[in-house]
Amino acid sequence: MQKIISYPLSVLYAIVFLFWLLIFHPIQLVCYYVFGYNAHRMSVAVLNFFLLRTAHILGTTYSLAGRENLPKNKPLILVCNHQSMHDIIPIIWFLRNVHPKFISKKELGKGIPSVSLNLRIGGSALIDRKDGKQALAEIKKAGEYINSTNRSMVIFPEGTRSKTGVPKEFATNGLKMLFKFAPDAYFVPISINNSWKMNRFGQFPLGLGTKITFQIHEPLKISDYSFDEIFEKTEEIIKKHIN
Repeated sequence: MQKIISYPLSVLYAIVFLFWLLIFHPIQLVCYYVFGYNAHRMSVAVLNFFLLRTAHILGTTYSLAGRENLPKNKPLILVCNHQSMHDIIPIIWFLRNVHPKFISKKELGKGIPSVSLNLRIGGSALIDRKDGKQALAEIKKAGEYINSTNRSMVIFPEGTRSKTGVPKEFATNGLKMLFKFAPDAYFVPISINNSWKMNRFGQFPLGLGTKITFQIHEPLKISDYSFDEIFEKTEEIIKKHIN
């Protein structure tokens, strides 16, 4: 029954979602090229506020705990498990004060109104998964960028989404590059729960009544750990709090 009801609601959600993307694409361009970085950053945050609220059409709710744990004016590496594309919108909105950027596959850097534009001009790293040299060079630049600007970089070390919520093994390469080239940063473990349920029926229709939660854990200062120590600790605490 839920799947049947979800069809018309998913269509409405998709229409409204696309509407916001189309509206904010030129807004982003004006903000970035006329008013600069901060205006663009705020336009992206506001876009994601509207996208967040659009999910209420599906009965989706979001909650995020632990923002008080985040160090102020420090570079942050936000390490998250990955369950769906619906992980990203709440991170941009709820953590807008730490300027979240993303390590993303390069394919997302074109073809999607607003989203691709933000990935290209907003400070994110677009990596080619088939070209390890290019990927590591982009992540190196990302580490140097956040270290010099006190901004944050979001990384999903599983590399791909978990369709069932069960976490996959974390890869070391991206985190190791950020560890090396953002020496002043903190690893911030974040556990995401229930996002996968938005795609419980596949890409369409979408799940209804999903309660997506984010738990920000105690940050780990890079300079206090070896890479192996901080990697193991980060992976352990994230997975421990995945339902």
